[in-house]
Amino acid sequence: MVEIGGKYTLEVTGMTHDGCGIGSLFGLKVFVNGVFPGEVVEAEVTKVTDDYLAAKPLNIVKKAVERVEPFCGHFILCGGCSLQNIEYSEQLKLKAGIVRDALKRVGGIDCDIVNNTIGMQYPRNYRNRVNYPVGIIDSQPVVGFFSSRSNVVVGIDKCDVQHSISDFVKQAIRQYICEQCISIYDRVRGEGLLRHIVTRVGFRTGEVMVVLVINGEEIPDPQSFISYLVDLVPQVKSIYVNINRENTNMVMGSECRLMYGSPTITDYIGKYKFEVSPLSFFQVNPIQTEVLYNTIFEYAGLTGQEAVYDLYCGSGTISLYLSGKAKKVIGIEAVEEAVASAKRNAQINGLDNVEFIACRVENVLPDVINCRGKQVDVVILDPPRKGCKQKVLDTILAVEPRKIIYVSCNPSTMARDLKIILQNGYRVVEVQPVDMFPHTAHVECVIMMTYCGSDDK
Repeated sequence: MVEIGGKYTLEVTGMTHDGCGIGSLFGLKVFVNGVFPGEVVEAEVTKVTDDYLAAKPLNIVKKAVERVEPFCGHFILCGGCSLQNIEYSEQLKLKAGIVRDALKRVGGIDCDIVNNTIGMQYPRNYRNRVNYPVGIIDSQPVVGFFSSRSNVVVGIDKCDVQHSISDFVKQAIRQYICEQCISIYDRVRGEGLLRHIVTRVGFRTGEVMVVLVINGEEIPDPQSFISYLVDLVPQVKSIYVNINRENTNMVMGSECRLMYGSPTITDYIGKYKFEVSPLSFFQVNPIQTEVLYNTIFEYAGLTGQEAVYDLYCGSGTISLYLSGKAKKVIGIEAVEEAVASAKRNAQINGLDNVEFIACRVENVLPDVINCRGKQVDVVILDPPRKGCKQKVLDTILAVEPRKIIYVSCNPSTMARDLKIILQNGYRVVEVQPVDMFPHTAHVECVIMMTYCGSDDK
């Protein structure tokens, strides 16, 4: 009988998609944070269910040879980079393994079609956007990140996965709020003003956007803050306040007010220029985004005659990237602001063969296909973590596009959706994992599927 508090020694044989080690005890799976396949660990059981156990590591009896000292002094408290204590080359292998396991376990799909994960030459300072929560420790404001699985803010001086200017801006604002005695939001009582500091950086342009997320209407003496920050960081081209009065874990509210400068900053993916607003989606790792999009472009194999449907298109970055070799690209996205941004980005790039529609994919896709003459050659599926709605899959499968390219940030829901697609006349040609978030367990995948015909259904 396994009980909470019991101590056991077990071998780690696998890893979940969120970076948790997997072992077994008495025929039950055991999930242990902070350990890696091949390690033997003494662990204490913290949760018991009929289906699985959870445990915390007490002592690593046998360490993986790839285990290293984390380069960040905040690693243990912060928990944001869960794989930072394993060699980067091994991280890439683990991520490919996570994808292979999900495909086999959930989808029953051959693992030989999974390529090695494409990593970064320099896997540091890659993030162009960061949300810094603000808190109070010992009556002093702290700015950093939430400790793992908590609402406690860990003060961070320097984070090596962010663009260096984001850390500089964050430290400057912390100094200002200390000097001006600006009140800090209390997440228990729901009181206080400043909740988060959000920065966005254009890697190619050097432009910086700063968003102060507040529980109120405005910050005290806004002109003083603007002068202070712009004088100190002239790269700042845009400053907003975002109003978030809800006592939830959501970082930003729906209302943004421009305090200073331009409504947007600009950046590039390949040759395409994009305007980035406070709430618009833009890939966090611009270096690996080009790798990801080049893979999509290669898999699409466009000749200039194809009608391409980009579903869950966000602000249209993939649509625009493919437009140069497509006859027509139609992007569909539920978030109206994202669609407005996509239309604007198409305009500033001088593209007239791209159309964007603001609606839930499952609600509008059948009518759109019927109205456009049912020519659907290539479908790009880039759904949220929960995967595709069944109605979306049914509509796509009914028109039998030549290729379906699935872009995934969640291997489990990806495998579930692929299983359905493969039961309807398609085969998976290739799976390419791409490391968009080094030192974390997250992995992005591009999957190319081709239609084989109704006989194979």
